[in-house]
Amino acid sequence: MALSPFKFLQEVRTETSKVTWPTRRETLITTIMVFVLVILSAIFFFVSDQVIRMVITFILGVR
Repeated sequence: MALSPFKFLQEVRTETSKVTWPTRRETLITTIMVFVLVILSAIFFFVSDQVIRMVITFILGVR
């Protein structure tokens, strides 16, 4: 089914107007939450890696 480019662009514009865009405050809060979770994840994986390294070193007796 062929659709003219003009009709397609009209439908895109109509659908875009239905989108509920986040406010500046919502975007800022979400961005801060992402950074906090990234930092917490990095700390968690660093600690986990160190614990696993210590356990393997202890089991294998490697220095």
